[in-house]
Amino acid sequence: MKLEVLTIGTELLLGYTVDTNAAELGRALAAAGAEITRRTTIADRPEAIRTGVAEALDRAGFVITTGGLGPTRDDMTKTVVAELFGKRLVLDERLLAGIQARFDRMGRPMPAINRTQAEVPEGAVILPNARGTAPGLWVEDAGGRVVVLLPGVPREMRGLLVEEVLPRLVARQGGERRVVLSRTVRTTGVSESALAERIGPIEPDIAPLTLAYLPSVEGVDLRVTAWGLELKDAEARLAAVVERLKAAVGEHGYGEDDADLAAVLLEALREGRHRLGVAESCTGGMVGERITNIAGASDTFIGGVVAYADVIKTAALKVPLETLEAYGAVSEATVRAMAEGAQRLFSADCTIAVTGIAGPGGGTPEKPVGTVWLAARVHTATRVLKRVLPGDRDEVRRRAAQAGLDLLRRLLAE
Repeated sequence: MKLEVLTIGTELLLGYTVDTNAAELGRALAAAGAEITRRTTIADRPEAIRTGVAEALDRAGFVITTGGLGPTRDDMTKTVVAELFGKRLVLDERLLAGIQARFDRMGRPMPAINRTQAEVPEGAVILPNARGTAPGLWVEDAGGRVVVLLPGVPREMRGLLVEEVLPRLVARQGGERRVVLSRTVRTTGVSESALAERIGPIEPDIAPLTLAYLPSVEGVDLRVTAWGLELKDAEARLAAVVERLKAAVGEHGYGEDDADLAAVLLEALREGRHRLGVAESCTGGMVGERITNIAGASDTFIGGVVAYADVIKTAALKVPLETLEAYGAVSEATVRAMAEGAQRLFSADCTIAVTGIAGPGGGTPEKPVGTVWLAARVHTATRVLKRVLPGDRDEVRRRAAQAGLDLLRRLLAE
């Protein structure tokens, strides 16, 4: 089935709020066999909502909206949709009682304005919202046109989508359910063009599946998608293509779908019964943050030191002053000494060290902005890598943290 999505909220258009609902809907609806043919973001204005919903209904006949179901004056979605369908808003006493009970449990009086949230278009199916006061609504006319109204709060929207909307969509498709399903192979440390050379011979063979290259600061994701196939057929085709992609990308691949490189590295460290310490300069603790974002990191990760100033490199990591004077803080000799110093400081058999020039200033012709030296050490073996990373200050630092994690991952795999 085909449908359109309207995300409603002036804050989305102004960029004050990131539209995570659209991404969530895209993934979930595709997996349920629905194809989103268009997604539109509109302001909290009645005329904009009326035009957006009416045009989407004319094109697709089935629309899902998010936002505009709250109790305030700018929450107009329900009123506009009721008018479009020629339906009155009627008070649902059971819904009102549920909203009142929610406020009672919180020990707060219910504002009179919240009473409007119990008003629903006549004949609409109420989708109970266990996470908030605004229910979802399924509104359908005699011609089979449908508008599903969901709250804009992401947690509430997600709950209603999974518990109320998706089961109805699957049932509506009957025995002819076809899905849009994707799988992802995650790579890092290799450019998009280099990947294309490796994967090029595979692409003509994967039809009717499609392949997309998705670059980011963490690397390049390879997303392969099956469109409009039966579930088992899609899963089988995707699994076969993913294996071919993994073989083609080789050591540059570190996981599938939502894999986090830090989690992959921690698992490799656990398997080898290793202990990890890190020494960071330009990344300012980003490597340690990536690691400690993973639950259970404490069984492997000992600690890190942010040696931003040269005096800390010498005092905490015992980087020789002569090394800094002869080669500078951003150099192979210094990053090697940082990795060795972290090993001594933390009594760890594995270390990661990073030093570089994140910018926007500080670069020279010999060491331009983006120059980063990385080191990974396992026991007495050290691997060192120089990279000149693109992007602004934040991007350089994030790319450097990812590169440091990847350098140790590859060294452990040898």
